[in-house]
Amino acid sequence: MGINQSKAYDAIVVGAGHNGLTAGAYLAKAGLSVLILEARSIVGGACVTEEVAAGKSVSSCSYIASMLRPTIVADLKLPEFGLEMIPCDPYFSVATPDGSLLTWWSDPDRTATEIERFSKVDAAAFLRVDKELKQLATYLQPFFLEGPPDLAGQGWSRISSSLKTAGRFVGISGPETAALMDFITGSTGEFLDRNFENDTVKKLFLANNVYGKHGGPYDPGTAIGFLFHLLGGGDNKIQGFSGHVIGGMGTITKALAASAESLGAEIRVSSPVKKIDVKDGRTTGVTLENGDHIPSDLVLSNADPKRTFLHLVPKSATDIAFRTRIKSIKMKGPSGKLNLALSSEPNLILQPDTATPNERAVFTDVPTLEEAQKSYHQSQEGLIPERLWVDYVIPSYIDKTLAPEGTWMMTCFIQYLPYDLKDGDWDSRSEELSDRVIKQLTRFIPNLPDIIEAKKLLTPLDLERTYGLTEGNIFHGDLSLSQLFFMRPTPDCSQYSTPVKGLYLCGAGTHPGGGVTGAPGHNAAKKVLKDR
Repeated sequence: MGINQSKAYDAIVVGAGHNGLTAGAYLAKAGLSVLILEARSIVGGACVTEEVAAGKSVSSCSYIASMLRPTIVADLKLPEFGLEMIPCDPYFSVATPDGSLLTWWSDPDRTATEIERFSKVDAAAFLRVDKELKQLATYLQPFFLEGPPDLAGQGWSRISSSLKTAGRFVGISGPETAALMDFITGSTGEFLDRNFENDTVKKLFLANNVYGKHGGPYDPGTAIGFLFHLLGGGDNKIQGFSGHVIGGMGTITKALAASAESLGAEIRVSSPVKKIDVKDGRTTGVTLENGDHIPSDLVLSNADPKRTFLHLVPKSATDIAFRTRIKSIKMKGPSGKLNLALSSEPNLILQPDTATPNERAVFTDVPTLEEAQKSYHQSQEGLIPERLWVDYVIPSYIDKTLAPEGTWMMTCFIQYLPYDLKDGDWDSRSEELSDRVIKQLTRFIPNLPDIIEAKKLLTPLDLERTYGLTEGNIFHGDLSLSQLFFMRPTPDCSQYSTPVKGLYLCGAGTHPGGGVTGAPGHNAAKKVLKDR
């Protein structure tokens, strides 16, 4: 069905990733006529389930649901549209020097008991640190579904937003304030060295930090990832929640799309936007690649800030100082994915025969702190690191809908990777990377090379070309101190509105950042409705 050029919409959303769908659904719920445009033939952006081989699918990019906001799940009635999440318990396991696994369970006491095998001191420290981290995370929780302080505002607007932020910290103690600042500015490695003595225990914590961001564990600002993973998620607001989505992560965006359509939004796939139209400093709609113009005085871009302002918005619509700030946003995505279709069950030799399906489903081959630091530095030099960090999930243990009976799906997240290779390019070296990942995992899964039926590797370049992620950055801009909160993506765009009147940002490049949370889309929609 073609798009009616003569029809105007109250709002157009560019990009049907999970944040774009969330924003569109909330606007439609408020009574606006909404059109959501997607360049690909399916909705979902990087939150999709796709085939690796005929009839065999897996979560292509994002692969575990951990931070999807419960408020959004409830507001948009996602379970009614097919969303089902099975909690990961344990959250994951890491290999130990003695050839076994150290496991992080949802029950802190059970995890502490596991840690006692390596250090009784660290077991006690784990319970203390776990409690402290969860308490600190509660102070950050409210900020996910509201905009940051408006430092670019004037008068009472700036004062009121600052007072609101300050109010969130009423009751925080002096030691908690110091600890929170330490997490915001400090490094993962320093925090772990200060609290734990055993290297394997440190690896367990390292494996529970944010994946896909820049910085080795000893780089400043990397410790905040611990708090991100402890924000309440799932449909029961459980701190530290992570879950397998039945049908893969694409079920989330299918549910969001169905919810949006039930509220009156229109969604068009295979409709790439060529440019966001601007006249006299105000948006007038969008022009598609096929030349169609769709009018609207309100446009929300789910594309990352660089793609939005350096490719979709006319150069004449913003000044050079603003474009320079946008160009300086740190991207250079440091991660990739390897998705595998397997002919039979992978044999993880570290697991005992009594291991449950949930225990077998998630495993992290994480380096030591020193190895991880070295790997990150190598990646920044344009090298594929000697020691890869691979996080893998075998969802078939939990979800039988992804592949025929007797076959298995596996997905591997890889970091740290260079976006720009020092020698060659990703098109010529992608096979080398997939072979190295498989070889590394064969140490733990000896039958892996013999059971691979099909594979699909996504390098940082593939993430850019296929999913529209500039420089392959899964977060639309790195989650670093200089690019968070009221600095994300820039101070003058931190409130989701932009220098172009009627144009808003609703993607992961805005506060609170990346991950499948839906928060940027939710917050942008609320801002639009407030402005109207």
